Amino acid sequence: MLVSDYSYNLPEECIAIRPPKVRGTTRLLALNRKTGEITDSHYADLDSFLQPGDLIILNDTRVMRSRVFTELPDGRPRELVVLEKHDGDIDHVMYRGKLHSGDQLTVKNTKDDTKTTDIITVKEILGNGTATVTSSRELTDIVADYGNVPLPPYLHRDADENDIKRYQTVWAKQLGSAAAPTASLNMTKTLMKKLEEKGVQIKYLTLHVGLGTFLPIRTDNVEEHHMHSEWFHIPDDTIQAIEKTKQSGHRVIAIGTTVTRTLEYWAKTGKTTGEDNIFIYPGFKFQAIDALVTNFHAPKSTVLMLTAAFADWKNLKPAYDHATASGYKLLSYGDSMFIY
Repeated sequence: MLVSDYSYNLPEECIAIRPPKVRGTTRLLALNRKTGEITDSHYADLDSFLQPGDLIILNDTRVMRSRVFTELPDGRPRELVVLEKHDGDIDHVMYRGKLHSGDQLTVKNTKDDTKTTDIITVKEILGNGTATVTSSRELTDIVADYGNVPLPPYLHRDADENDIKRYQTVWAKQLGSAAAPTASLNMTKTLMKKLEEKGVQIKYLTLHVGLGTFLPIRTDNVEEHHMHSEWFHIPDDTIQAIEKTKQSGHRVIAIGTTVTRTLEYWAKTGKTTGEDNIFIYPGFKFQAIDALVTNFHAPKSTVLMLTAAFADWKNLKPAYDHATASGYKLLSYGDSMFIY
């Protein structure tokens, strides 16, 4: 199986560079994965596609303001991005420029371009532009004070004040992600209330999304790609809700590929917490989810391949072509799909 087979034409003007002015006003393309039928709708009307007794599952991770600007003792700048949280107390970062074990970096306050008293020390260089570090105080506290939002690289811009609020779900709770679960960015409290009033259950799990979600697949042979690991936890009440929903004949709906990977890893292994590195691509047999809300993904990406595995590429490719021809906005801040 070749990665290059899972591609489509993505015009620059179809990429959503910024979030919509009002959260939740994006479009929704509904795709019947059995028939290929396409319906144009709106995210705010997601409830019209669901039934009482259905269960939706959300990722309650919280994105860190993990892009940090620092200086070496001689004043040379070094940019760090704090990576997603895993088990244990070791902090990992990605960095730009040369660093060596033992280097001490002074954190800058970019608002007034002054140095702070916070020091990040390089513990070990790991290769591929990553390192382990220690810090003068909790690294999560440092990034909360002086960090910026790590926007996806394809947006080609720095984050602004609006991104601090909008590159975060309205229910974000568990701090630790380096990227947002983007299918949830358009979910609002108003829509959640409509869903609950209809009899749709809402439950949560945690998966700390890694920057690896944006990394390109560096081989054209799908089986040679090694998926990055991400830490997850599924609460007992979520497991119980899934089991009851399945027993009653209703649907489990994953809001996003992060939820999908977590649930399918649990269904495959029985593990409810730990490190998840499952790579889902066409041919995969889904056991946990019955429907999926997801954003439109970049060509030849792991998340596009997951979506193709669920929808079937022969259905998904025409849906993407319809979206680009119909003025949908794609990628992280863009419109969404409901695949059922």
